[in-house]
Amino acid sequence: MIFVTGGTGLLGSYLLRALVAQGKPVSALYRTAIPDTDYAKSVHWIKGDVLDTVILEEAMAQAQEVYHCAAIVSFNPARKYEMLKINAEGTANVVNAALRTGVRKLVHVGSVSALGRKKDGVPASEKDQWNEEDKNNSNYGRSKYFAELEVWRGISEGLSAVIINPSTILGVGDWNDGSSSLFKKVWEEFVWYTDGSGGFVDAEDVAKAMIGLMDSDITAEKFIVSAENLPFRSVFTSMAKAFGKKPPHRKAPSSVIRVLCMFEKWRSFFTGMEPLITRETARTARRKTMYDNSKLLQYLPGFTYKPLDQTITEYCAVYQSGQ
Repeated sequence: MIFVTGGTGLLGSYLLRALVAQGKPVSALYRTAIPDTDYAKSVHWIKGDVLDTVILEEAMAQAQEVYHCAAIVSFNPARKYEMLKINAEGTANVVNAALRTGVRKLVHVGSVSALGRKKDGVPASEKDQWNEEDKNNSNYGRSKYFAELEVWRGISEGLSAVIINPSTILGVGDWNDGSSSLFKKVWEEFVWYTDGSGGFVDAEDVAKAMIGLMDSDITAEKFIVSAENLPFRSVFTSMAKAFGKKPPHRKAPSSVIRVLCMFEKWRSFFTGMEPLITRETARTARRKTMYDNSKLLQYLPGFTYKPLDQTITEYCAVYQSGQ
């Protein structure tokens, strides 16, 4: 049996779909609702969350392999302590349960945000060390860094585990939330762009890398999972082209970014929805961030990434068909 946390999230759904397609027996946590999909019918669903230590141990007692995908992804400063609770303490609970039940291996989903910030144009790698004094660190990145420390603690206590650090994951999910909201903003013909850049990867590729690492003898290692480093404007333009929409065409000055942040702050306050732009995301949007993805390709020599142009074309078609 394989046990998955965060199975109802974007990445978790792609991972479950891939595991079910391989005919593997899978159980997964859910908090509120089980997905209404074909693959979900083949999953044994367990109601609970990563703060429930009893549920975790009961689930892992029947499992040999654990994929830990559950996390809160947010750049809303109001969710700082909630992220520390779920992302860091929740991971500690998963690690402890895995140690107590003697699972064969754990694959933990981290984030490139846990690598800290590099200078513009300098590729980040797995060798980079977190700098707690860096004022550019995000609260999300900090929570994921603390989560990684829990995994390394587990490894030191005898747990077989690997960590992946995905960049921005592109997939088909709720486009009102997370990275999927990028597709929605392009669909709505958001006019502003910045000069920043970042790493992007297909959700299918992240799931494929996770399964490949789980099935290998690799342990006590971490891997950046990122297909390509691209300017944000280039990614949004590709999405707009696939949708048949106007691409962003106005470079956002600092004054406009400040107004957008304030607008989103108030919109979030009154609606309860996540703000699409915060000071943290605004800083990220202006940075030229790059990631070195060579380590994963060295350890999994048969692994290849899907071209992002293909990813964007395919997923835009799916989103468009639902409108």
